Amino acid sequence: MSSPTIPISNPQTLSQPPIATPAFRTFLSRLSISIRQGFSQRRPWYELIDRSSMARPDSISEAATRIRKNLSYFKVNYITLLALILGFSLLSHPLSLLALLSLLASWIFLYLFRPSDQPLVILGRTFSERETLGILVVLTIVVIFLTSVGSLLISALMVGFALVCAHGAFRVPDDLFLDDQEPASAGFLSFLGGGASSAAVAAAPAVLARV
Repeated sequence: MSSPTIPISNPQTLSQPPIATPAFRTFLSRLSISIRQGFSQRRPWYELIDRSSMARPDSISEAATRIRKNLSYFKVNYITLLALILGFSLLSHPLSLLALLSLLASWIFLYLFRPSDQPLVILGRTFSERETLGILVVLTIVVIFLTSVGSLLISALMVGFALVCAHGAFRVPDDLFLDDQEPASAGFLSFLGGGASSAAVAAAPAVLARV
């Protein structure tokens, strides 16, 4: 009798992880560090809502000066407020939230952190990197501009910016101790810029591997 044949698995046919795990972990780690560093610059909320420091500006130029100073001082608080308004708007429209999360997951799992040596196969068809990128770009345009997601995001951001500008115009900044040593480039979006740059650095190896 012939000896039984022992099945041997082909390493190339073994299932591979759907994403590049080390790059994805690095991305999450750097994003978490950037968020923690940003929130460490948050001002006490009682300073933001101090009613004794509220006064109507005498002119448009004074309102603009107040807004500029308050944006520099309360930038992290204002960004948190915008995020809360945006989150509340999305939670009140679950279909838009689901569409946005699906779009984000598509970019993460199908392009940004998918192993470069693992082609995308859908329904038996293999898609090249250019085709995958093109499909995701078209899908993003459709979701953002041709559905209610785009109008919802714009409406929420407009409401948030209106509240921020109104508070900045009426909050008297005379009692605020602004850091004169802060770089001139540090402004309202510096926290977001730092987080975005860290995220881009983390995602760069996975993207460059496809070039």
